[in-house]
Amino acid sequence: MKGLPYFCRGEVIRGFGRGSKELGIPTANFPDSVVDHLPADVSTGIYYGWACVDNGDIHKMVMSIGWNPYYKNTKKSMETHVIHTFKEDFYGQILSVVMVGYIRPERSYDSLEALISAINNDIEEAKARLEVPEHMKLKEDNFFTASGSTSKSTGSTIMNGH
Repeated sequence: MKGLPYFCRGEVIRGFGRGSKELGIPTANFPDSVVDHLPADVSTGIYYGWACVDNGDIHKMVMSIGWNPYYKNTKKSMETHVIHTFKEDFYGQILSVVMVGYIRPERSYDSLEALISAINNDIEEAKARLEVPEHMKLKEDNFFTASGSTSKSTGSTIMNGH
């Protein structure tokens, strides 16, 4: 996809509440203002990249973009799993992400266990893919250090390239 890497930022909102409770894999959800501004060439599926909450540390992440066929969502969503254990929820805080690459299309699963297994495989694949030098350098991008320029009151900032 020629639109990658893709940089975006927005306030973390409450999603369906399934990530932590049902799947054991917490996700941070972007508001419609971020989802609706995705470039046309960013298709639905599973992505990997880097994420930062407010001005905190930068961590590896996987993101699902789409309708989550297993749950038959009617609204497109962007759900980010930051590969890090946080002590508490961060609703209302600003999540900055850079989507680096694409793992696979979204698909439905016959069982919750199959979905959880697929997500865990995506996480392992993301961890490995992000170790290559060209992806590691994006972790140091000034997009993350400039995150203070977007306040919670302004909603979201969308950046594609610099």
